[in-house]
Amino acid sequence: MTKISFLAGESPVAQAARRELSSLYGHVAPEAAEVIVALGGDGFMLSTLHGTEHLNVPVYGMNRGTIGFLMNEYSIVGLHGRLASAEEAVINPLRMRAGTAGGQEHRALAINEVSLLRAGPQAARLRISVDGRERMAELVCDGALVSTPAGSTAYNYSAHGPILPIGAEVLALTAMAAFRPRRWRGALLPKAARVRFDVLDPEKRPVMADADSRSVRDVLWVEVESEPQVRHRLLFDPGHGLEERLLREQFE
Repeated sequence: MTKISFLAGESPVAQAARRELSSLYGHVAPEAAEVIVALGGDGFMLSTLHGTEHLNVPVYGMNRGTIGFLMNEYSIVGLHGRLASAEEAVINPLRMRAGTAGGQEHRALAINEVSLLRAGPQAARLRISVDGRERMAELVCDGALVSTPAGSTAYNYSAHGPILPIGAEVLALTAMAAFRPRRWRGALLPKAARVRFDVLDPEKRPVMADADSRSVRDVLWVEVESEPQVRHRLLFDPGHGLEERLLREQFE
């Protein structure tokens, strides 16, 4: 039988599911598991992937939260069979480097997106460079983000960015409420591209950076690129993988 580690969010529903499934199928520590089953919503799935990325163990999510784009339907029946027939999707996160006004440099990984957001009442002013070449001298906006295909239906889509096929070797660069250039919505970039944002007038127009909800305030510059050395392995029920979900999202 497959050795399973059950991890759950803090909600009573998720914790109850963890106890029930553990009693039915047994439970081992994540380090000893062949599969990790995450019980919660998408936020907990992201937390689980970040917390277990060093183990190279596939993660199968079951929805016990409010949002479950990365999760499978919850059921206590036939879990071993579902795991055996599950389809695997491998995704690479983004690596963020951010320099602050205090002279510190922060690093973080993001499975969905890295975003820059204005941290005051006035719009942010950003300069955008790609692979060392300036592409936009000034973007005046509420913010901007770089999204992976896996994260393209999240914040990126809410900001009117494109939905990307999971196998696409591209990243989405999307503006949020762009004021100048007013009609600029963003760009599609090669997956290997290195994107740099420089904050113009940071004292008057402070900016914060966020990598999957891990925030850095008062940034002066942010660099974002894909991290191919980190591989997140997600499991989905047959016919309900990320590719299908991304396609379905565009027709709803």
